[in-house]
Amino acid sequence: MRVRCLFIGKLKEPFFREAAAHYIKKLGRFHKLDMVELKDAPGKLPAAEKREREGRALLDALDSKDFAVVLDERGQELASRRLAARLQRWTEDPGRTPCFVIGGPFGLSDAVRQRADLLFSLGKATWPHELCRVMLLEQIYRAASINKGLPYHHD
Repeated sequence: MRVRCLFIGKLKEPFFREAAAHYIKKLGRFHKLDMVELKDAPGKLPAAEKREREGRALLDALDSKDFAVVLDERGQELASRRLAARLQRWTEDPGRTPCFVIGGPFGLSDAVRQRADLLFSLGKATWPHELCRVMLLEQIYRAASINKGLPYHHD
């Protein structure tokens, strides 16, 4: 069962890299992970142009078989058990691969939002995109552990 992740930019802070690596290792027990880090747009560009350039890179990296789960604060919030049920369905579909997408610090282009099969929110608050990556990886791990019946999640 394969899961893809597309991220804009590299994790710069060591503590975010360590936390992400922790969940990536744990997730490897359940899913074949395909993690893709795309280059962020040059810092000197205006925010709107950064979103457009990064958006084109994300769209180019998405495969036609990807079920794009795009993180956006305007998206749907899913409780952990609900996310687990959806992850189970997505990974069981032989014609689709769940692909979680996180844009850069200036957000997503409208084209990426339109390509999304699901706009998914980690909550109504705005989070740094590096922290979102760690939170997303933890939630995917939590969903996978729920699906395997492991005692990680407590209701």
